[in-house]
Amino acid sequence: MIVSVCLILATCQIRAETTLVAVAANFTKPMNEIVAEFQKASGHSVNLSFGSSGKFVAQLENGAPFEIFLAADEKNPSKLVQSGLAVSDSQFTYAIGKLVLWSNANDYVDGEGQILSNGNFKHLAIADPKLAPYGAAALEVLSNKGLLAKLQPLFVQGENIAQTHEFISTGNAELGFIALSQVIENGKIGSGSGWIVPTDLYTPIRQDAVLLKTGAENPAALALLEFLKSPPAQAIIEKYGYQLPK
Repeated sequence: MIVSVCLILATCQIRAETTLVAVAANFTKPMNEIVAEFQKASGHSVNLSFGSSGKFVAQLENGAPFEIFLAADEKNPSKLVQSGLAVSDSQFTYAIGKLVLWSNANDYVDGEGQILSNGNFKHLAIADPKLAPYGAAALEVLSNKGLLAKLQPLFVQGENIAQTHEFISTGNAELGFIALSQVIENGKIGSGSGWIVPTDLYTPIRQDAVLLKTGAENPAALALLEFLKSPPAQAIIEKYGYQLPK
């Protein structure tokens, strides 16, 4: 009987768990690949929800049951730590994002972004800068190039970077600013045309992860955060055009 109880306890300790993760929309493709590898390696399960970093913070402040938050910036995870919703020593940068000016049309966006000054387009898509860090970075680029006042009336604003990509890919906007990870294939822009924005035109998009207190005791949440730092996960992150933190 004692042996049977010990076996049951051991099984309980190593049983697979499930964790619920909120992920910034720009990281959709790499995170799906990372989770597939993690689930094979660990036996744990992961449920993913994608959206804007700002909206996730509002949801978490209203009791959303996420256990991990992968943001598109540093500010929003820090806010959750300060408000007591996240574990204070768990925040780290998992990727540094890159911005691209992209069009679904071939040979439309030139390799130096001169179309912003010279083009006759009617709509320029950006993600909501109040909610999406890539939208804020787009505003910074336009401001640094002295084009913000001229182009702001042409904005078509997406709730998040995924909706912004949809506006461009469906032709509702001729071009727009999105994450390089959304259009990169084999190290280059896979379809349409684009300008990979020089990183000196915007503040580095340091994307931070944080463990929420709801997941502090969940082995699946803890294991996934560690897996994000592993060589297999980092190889996927780099494949999608992100830089790794130094």
